[in-house]
Amino acid sequence: MRLKLVPDNIKINFFQSTRLTFGASVLAMVISIFLFFFNGLNLGIDFLGGTTIRTDAQTSVDVGAYRSALKPLDLGDVTVTEIFDVTKPDLNAAQIRFEAQSGEEAATVEVIRAVKAALLSLDETITFPQVESVGPEVSGELVQAAITAVLAAIGAVLFYIWLRFEWQFSVGAIAALVHDIVITIGIFSLLQIKFDLAIIAALLTIVGYSLNDTVVVFDRVRENLRKYKKTLLKDLLNMSINETLSRTVMTSLTTLIALISLFILGGDVIHGFVFAMIWGVIIGTYSSVFVASSILLRLGVKRDWDKTNDGKAGTQFAGIDA
Repeated sequence: MRLKLVPDNIKINFFQSTRLTFGASVLAMVISIFLFFFNGLNLGIDFLGGTTIRTDAQTSVDVGAYRSALKPLDLGDVTVTEIFDVTKPDLNAAQIRFEAQSGEEAATVEVIRAVKAALLSLDETITFPQVESVGPEVSGELVQAAITAVLAAIGAVLFYIWLRFEWQFSVGAIAALVHDIVITIGIFSLLQIKFDLAIIAALLTIVGYSLNDTVVVFDRVRENLRKYKKTLLKDLLNMSINETLSRTVMTSLTTLIALISLFILGGDVIHGFVFAMIWGVIIGTYSSVFVASSILLRLGVKRDWDKTNDGKAGTQFAGIDA
């Protein structure tokens, strides 16, 4: 017997309370923007600058003991991560990262020496094969690169959807993406979860996931526009979303199972990344239905896709099936 999470011929009216859902989305975005400007983000070393020290030892790594030894040094944000390598099961290595000290371009020799002395007091076998520093200038470049990457991804999506469908679809898809990213950043600002390059990678993944879900719904909308030329757009959108609901629920649920497992069983290092992904899957699924489709309903859309292109931008590839 095949597993069915969504019954056949389900008929949910997703636009029954569209003012409430759309208004809640707008309100959540406004609050997220407010939090970003007034509460800020808990930026990690990637964006603030800092120092990374790699350690090797003959005994096993005790992350808690390492942190306790470094706490009296008052280094600010300190991250201690045990390094695992399946090819070297006897490896006892760790990576220690601490933020840039105020007024310093990089960690001074005295600071690094103090860190080494504190760790050697725990285990005399510890060696320090690698010490790297990221200055404020480099971290500033990383911030610019991260912003450029996100904007480039959104721009590429805008261009693709505009060619693939019509401009109304493109506006709906981009609004959903901006909605997902803004609210995700707002959540990180509210909870003060560390925001680093791994979170930027998660945001780009969220963009791809949200877009994929939105395009699946929009593709079914386009198919139904050809079949049901006289059906009201609201009813047609409801029909399309219900027809793709089984796929949406199954994809989101299986993805969430894997992500929740990583969040529970994974280490502290990936918690921020996995949390962003979990939230992104939830908000991306929501926005595909209640944001992208709602905007498409308000803007309207070309109904007769079988006629020859009238020369309007964004419709010249509308008749091409994926």
